[in-house]
Amino acid sequence: MASNPVLNLPPYDMKLIREEDAIKVFDVLRQKYVALTPEEYVRQHFVNYLCNHLGYPSSLVANEVSINVNEMSKRCDTVVFRNPDHPLMIVEYKAPGVAISQATFDQIVRYNMALKARYLVVSNGLNHYCCVVDYENDTYHFIPEIPDYPSVITGNRDN
Repeated sequence: MASNPVLNLPPYDMKLIREEDAIKVFDVLRQKYVALTPEEYVRQHFVNYLCNHLGYPSSLVANEVSINVNEMSKRCDTVVFRNPDHPLMIVEYKAPGVAISQATFDQIVRYNMALKARYLVVSNGLNHYCCVVDYENDTYHFIPEIPDYPSVITGNRDN
């Protein structure tokens, strides 16, 4: 796909269709075709990275998860669950041309007030940031890479 940039993620052969004037991509998690926006391009590559390279079970990963924050309906881009009732990680995406800013982190922190996930990830496909929330000490710290699934389950990659 010539119009989309090469991302700092493993290559992913997306299943695309043209419907009227729009290109759509098949989202394996939602089991439907969705509009291929720049943000969706990042999401599809990142979910592929999580599931096919870092070992996250696709059955525990969901896209476009509805939540309530301060009595307002919001949508998390991707949520990874430890089990169906316990969010483990929230991922927020931006288009490759959008710089990741403090406002992006503020957004994911607001979402996390409802979900209480341990890991917060922000990616524009080129740059990825991951922090670990320490609820016991009411702090958080950034870690150098997105941890793989076995590590987050055992807690071995929180530094």
